[in-house]
Amino acid sequence: MSKRAVAAAALAGAMILGLSACSSGGGSSDSKKSDGKLVIGFAQVGAESGWRTANTKSIQDAAKKAGVTLKFSDAQQKQENQIKAIRSFIQQKVDVIAFSPVVESGWDTVLKEAKAAKIPVILTDRSVDSKDESLYVSFLGSDFVEEGKKVGDWLVKEYQNTPGDVNIVQLEGTTGSAPANDRKSGFADVIKGEPKFKIVASQTGDFTRAKGKEVMQAFLKSQPKIDVLYAHNDDMALGAIQAIEEAGKKPGTDIKIVSVDGVKDAFTAMSQGKINYDVECNPLLGDQLMELAKKVKAGETVERRIKTVEGTFTPEQATAALPNRQY
Repeated sequence: MSKRAVAAAALAGAMILGLSACSSGGGSSDSKKSDGKLVIGFAQVGAESGWRTANTKSIQDAAKKAGVTLKFSDAQQKQENQIKAIRSFIQQKVDVIAFSPVVESGWDTVLKEAKAAKIPVILTDRSVDSKDESLYVSFLGSDFVEEGKKVGDWLVKEYQNTPGDVNIVQLEGTTGSAPANDRKSGFADVIKGEPKFKIVASQTGDFTRAKGKEVMQAFLKSQPKIDVLYAHNDDMALGAIQAIEEAGKKPGTDIKIVSVDGVKDAFTAMSQGKINYDVECNPLLGDQLMELAKKVKAGETVERRIKTVEGTFTPEQATAALPNRQY
């Protein structure tokens, strides 16, 4: 073999070795180990509402502030997309996986895969329905049952001296999701002892403004008398307000509106008298999530259930808080 051929063969061998070294174990995993940063894989539900947008921004901003590498995925409200994202995070060997489940059921298989890979999982905002609680280390978020109960408590007090039936329509969240299930059951638990409260129609609005308007239009056509609208989130309530106004009725007066979330657009509507009561569901979980993930990675013992602190708002309180509302 000529000297030129020997040199060419040596160069080719060096290039192959170099390529092998770059691809072994995955580039993201190697860079993660070299820079020492905590790496979190986060699978978000989607961007279906103002609340969710604020939640995403809070997590992204908190990761930057905490020096955390965040691998973010938007599931567009599809469980199969979240499962794909979680499997991708497992392949990338992230330090911690966090996600807000689209629905409650159907997670055991992929979470067992994460457990087998020794990657701890944190649930944020929404929980899962699983008998095996070892599949996640902690759940950070609101108490949705309590939110539904707060709505029911307001309704009972508001109509305590009102004779006759009170006809209620309910805009439910995404079918099978934890907030939809829990906000419905918490509300039902409170009003079941009051025979005058009648839920005359209840249907999902998928937590979106457009679907909330569409379903409310159907309610207005099918129900001759509606006294109260209970929306499982503000975006559906805001969509319903459009439908009510287009039907020639006055939201907040002709039809009382109670909702959950406490986003800025809803506070504006409350200041205009269009929403009568709002139960806060705080989306700004980013800082708490980063702190929790660092503890989990360090092997510290953390609480299984961490609740966020939240309030309730009347129109007067919302008007006062509106100028400083962050989301």
